[in-house]
Amino acid sequence: MASDIDTATPEPGWRKSLSGRLKRLGGLFRRAPAAAPPDSPSLLGRRRGQARRYSPLTRRILLLNLVPVALLALGAVYLSDYEDELIDSELASLLVQGEMVAAGIGEVAVVGGETTVNRLDAEAARQLLARLVRPTGVRARLFSETGELLGDSAMLIETGRIHAVPLPPPEAPGAAATQPRVGDVVGDWIARQLSRSDRYPDYVERPVPTMRDFPETASALRGFNASAVRIAPDGRLLLSAAVPVQRYKQVLGALMLTRDNRAIAASLREVRYDMLTIAVAALGITVLLSLYLAGTITQPIGRLARAADAVRMARESRPEIPDLGKRGDEIGDLSDALRSMTDALWQRINTIESFAADVAHELKNPLTSLRSAIEVAARPDLEPDRRAKLMAIVIDDVNRLNRLISDISDASRLDAELMRGEVKRVDLHALLTDMVQHYATAAAERAGVEVELRIVTNPPYAAHGHDGRYGQVFRNVIDNALSFSPRGSKLVIELTREPRGGPFVVTLDDQGPGIPEENLESIFQRFYSQRPSEHFGQNSGLGLSICRQIMETYGGTIEASNRRAGDGRLLGARFTVRIPAAAPGK
Repeated sequence: MASDIDTATPEPGWRKSLSGRLKRLGGLFRRAPAAAPPDSPSLLGRRRGQARRYSPLTRRILLLNLVPVALLALGAVYLSDYEDELIDSELASLLVQGEMVAAGIGEVAVVGGETTVNRLDAEAARQLLARLVRPTGVRARLFSETGELLGDSAMLIETGRIHAVPLPPPEAPGAAATQPRVGDVVGDWIARQLSRSDRYPDYVERPVPTMRDFPETASALRGFNASAVRIAPDGRLLLSAAVPVQRYKQVLGALMLTRDNRAIAASLREVRYDMLTIAVAALGITVLLSLYLAGTITQPIGRLARAADAVRMARESRPEIPDLGKRGDEIGDLSDALRSMTDALWQRINTIESFAADVAHELKNPLTSLRSAIEVAARPDLEPDRRAKLMAIVIDDVNRLNRLISDISDASRLDAELMRGEVKRVDLHALLTDMVQHYATAAAERAGVEVELRIVTNPPYAAHGHDGRYGQVFRNVIDNALSFSPRGSKLVIELTREPRGGPFVVTLDDQGPGIPEENLESIFQRFYSQRPSEHFGQNSGLGLSICRQIMETYGGTIEASNRRAGDGRLLGARFTVRIPAAAPGK
């Protein structure tokens, strides 16, 4: 048993002329999606409009990774809570120091006893105040119980002497004055911009201050410790702490200690500097890592995009998609998918070109015969009998063209129909039983061949696929076998199944002349045919090709072989169709 229709070997000259037409036809399939103007052939170029210097994806990655670093830098600059903690600690330290000094004054510079009225000895208190406060660098003021200023460590506080602030050492001749560090200047400016000093009252320096100028001293004269923060005209903060001076639980005066925030500002400046240094280092590392990360993403995607664009623009050559599957990530999966898609695309293009060439070849044979018959039949001096024979040839060729075009149309729609076809459970027992019942009478009447069905496996007979397409496969194979079976022979169809849940196996055995060994695969090619002369022109040569295409779509196979007796005698041809079984419960 062979395939469907006759084939002819074209002459080399005709093949050469046809190849040019097929190339143009293939070019139509390749150029179909493209609608770009000649001056802008590249899809990427049209989308971008102009070359990108920086990748938008890289910018997004950089932006997202720089946000945490920016927040760290802002936190380094804005340290108001930390500044408040330092101010509270400094005020607590001033209170402790004030209590110690006030206790010393209450023990040494008080006149009176336990049973008499006590009062402060102003001169002794000033002398003691100078000795106790001078080493600490804190300004101290002592107020009497009536609120008058008794002593100020910044003014005349020792008998016959004036307290002077030490001057800096003299500069060497020609030496330039020491300039503050740029970082300190910038840090101080940032601190002033971010400082919440407007919440503090202004500090006013009066020539003769009294208790009314410092409310915290009024609290101290009532026996309570108190503190306050004020802002000086030069922007510095002045921290004050007032404590009562007592003797035998009697409040004799108030001691107020004042210190500016230079130490606090220096501490904040150092913290800001350290945190900004860390932020700058983190910024550099983040930028480098972000660029590396973006490069590992954008560069392969760019390569894939350029390769895909090259595939779209290709005419004769076949560009390769970069193989990035070894990455083991989503980009590798994308590369594998694009490579598979490109391979399928080129295979489809080659199939279309091959199909177009085969179609042109198969159409040329009947057209050539038809043309010759019509040219001869058109002669006026032709005998009527010969003209009648020629017209019969014309009718046969027209019918052959009609069958050929119908089969070509079915084959060209097969791919789309298979992709849209529903996959469901197929009852092979019922399908084969109905088909054998149909062919039992028709085959006996038409070809004198008996058709027999044998079921050699146990139910269930549920297969995976589509009953209509499987029916098309069996009809093509049965029709092909009947065309080669001699009268009085038998066509046996047998249904079995491979063990361990394997696929179903349907064999179709005829008693025809068999298939040449070298053509066991060729018969599944399009338009291949090698059949007796009495069947010439009755088949298109597409039947077995369609059968294989259907079976491969649903995961099955179809093969051809010859049956032989023990002595090597040829018994006929056998077609073996393997159909995947449906999963249980589906």
